[in-house]
Amino acid sequence: MTSPLGPAILHVDMDAFYAAVAVLHRPELRGEPVIVGGSGSRGVVLSASYEARQFGVRSAMPVMRARRLCPQAVMVAPDPDSYARISAGVMAIFREITPLVEPLSLDEAFLDVRGARLRLGDPVSVARLIRARVLDEQGLTCSVGIAGTKFVAKIASAWCKPDGLLVVGDADVVGFLHPLPVTALWGVGAKTAEQLARLGLHTVGDIAQVPEATLRRALGNAAGSSLAALSWGRDDRRVVPTEPDRSVGAERTFASDVDDPARIRRELLRLSDDTAARLRGRALLGRTVTIKVRFADFTTLTRSRTLPIPTDVGRDVYTTAVALFEGLGLQRARLRLVGVRVEGLVPAAEQPVQLRLGDRPLGWREAERAVDRAWRRFGSGAVRPAALVTVTLPGIPAAEPPGHRDRT
Repeated sequence: MTSPLGPAILHVDMDAFYAAVAVLHRPELRGEPVIVGGSGSRGVVLSASYEARQFGVRSAMPVMRARRLCPQAVMVAPDPDSYARISAGVMAIFREITPLVEPLSLDEAFLDVRGARLRLGDPVSVARLIRARVLDEQGLTCSVGIAGTKFVAKIASAWCKPDGLLVVGDADVVGFLHPLPVTALWGVGAKTAEQLARLGLHTVGDIAQVPEATLRRALGNAAGSSLAALSWGRDDRRVVPTEPDRSVGAERTFASDVDDPARIRRELLRLSDDTAARLRGRALLGRTVTIKVRFADFTTLTRSRTLPIPTDVGRDVYTTAVALFEGLGLQRARLRLVGVRVEGLVPAAEQPVQLRLGDRPLGWREAERAVDRAWRRFGSGAVRPAALVTVTLPGIPAAEPPGHRDRT
């Protein structure tokens, strides 16, 4: 389905977002191949600058392989706090344009700008305004695809990267789509592409010429029907404004499997503090604490506990997380990953602060908010619990080998 008013769906995608943020903070890296990713043998590439992509480096690629492809690249550690802050600024720009904003991730979103026509002009004018404001206010470039459907708009933004703008009018959809490879279609990964290749189907146009019934027999009813529709640019999904956060959490993939309970408890403390700080940063409280552990064989367990009072205090989250971990009785089990998540979120403004039996009027909440202020002034990690302070002496390895931490 296309818009009766013509192309009015925008897909805005930041250009090499994580790498661009690294260059924004370190201007001397401009023009250099930059790779953002986790360290250690299990690290993966989160983002690569366009200079690094020329050597074949891609997101989700193992860092070890990326180093072999581009040994001269500058490796940069992820900076989630900066990503979240800049993303919030970018999304705020979008929402000033239209309330119909559907974020897909930190660095991309769909916008329906039909309602902005009278105020801001046609969709191309709106797209130019967005690109100019993002560059002026955040110092980053973005690419914008404009079409009558979400599917075509997303492909258009990828086609015009970096720092581009592409409009695909309703009359141009078929001519735009049909020469593209089958992997341009949503739902076509490597395995499905192989199945299509066995049928002699290599382009979107090839798929469009095959009866839908044939595709359904070959790929299954849902996938076959979806590809048949997408190959002609048919996509009836609307832009749905984002729902409030349902959970906040963080997890750590260790560089090598860990069986030391003391080290796992330290990581739970780190993740709990991180999660609580992000709750406070979003003015949220959470009622349910969940931990996740993944074993060396990739088996994964989760355990949850609901608190009597919603909290944004790291001490509360950590105490609950440790109790859940110890309740698993793992002894010396080797763990690949550990995570902490808080769910059951409510706005902090709607919940009066309640003191539990034995609490002091000024306690952990105030102390942690003071840490927040120190972090904002001096950088994240400026103040930490003593258990997380690592001192490296000559000849003595650091207590915390590098790993990869994700936060959502």
